Amino acid sequence: MTYIPQNFDQLLGLAGFSDQLLQNHFKLYQGYVTNTNKLLDTLMMMVKEGKTATPEFAELKRRFGWEFNGMRLHELYFGNMSKTKKTLPESSPLYKKMADVFGSGQGCEQAFVATGSMRGIGWVIMNYDPVSKKLFHTWINEHDVGHLIGTVPLLIMDVFEHAFMLDYGLNRAEYIKAFINAIDWDVVGNRFEKAENS
Repeated sequence: MTYIPQNFDQLLGLAGFSDQLLQNHFKLYQGYVTNTNKLLDTLMMMVKEGKTATPEFAELKRRFGWEFNGMRLHELYFGNMSKTKKTLPESSPLYKKMADVFGSGQGCEQAFVATGSMRGIGWVIMNYDPVSKKLFHTWINEHDVGHLIGTVPLLIMDVFEHAFMLDYGLNRAEYIKAFINAIDWDVVGNRFEKAENS
């Protein structure tokens, strides 16, 4: 299977994000798609040629998680943003779960922002664990490390420098505010309902 880069040009003109920053970010995402496809092709060829016991195969196999997750995390990140202001109704199943776990919707947002404000680079993910019926805000330092197995990513925020430095320099807090204002809660709520009902 060949992965095709998704088009996120509908986000151009998004408040708090310059078009140049977004276009640069889209290009970086497309690189992850390209590298995912290249690795898949190379690894399959090495399997056919019987080269699976080589150090090269092992290193490429390890690299695959980085490229694939880089591709998928960016798709989820861009996919949970919108130029149209979206709010999460207090009557929605996701809002009720957020309030149940964090005391309120605002408490859930504050915990998410606090996670994104930590020193370092990576990703912040609001995950849903269908086994315990809990929400967790996790920090992913590297694309392929730190994911909670079996959880479903609902809300993803990129906190690598490329996501904000062009527009905000070192002022990550202002970037996080802009991101929070751009969340497409319809998408995030649908991800939750799909995970809860699967």
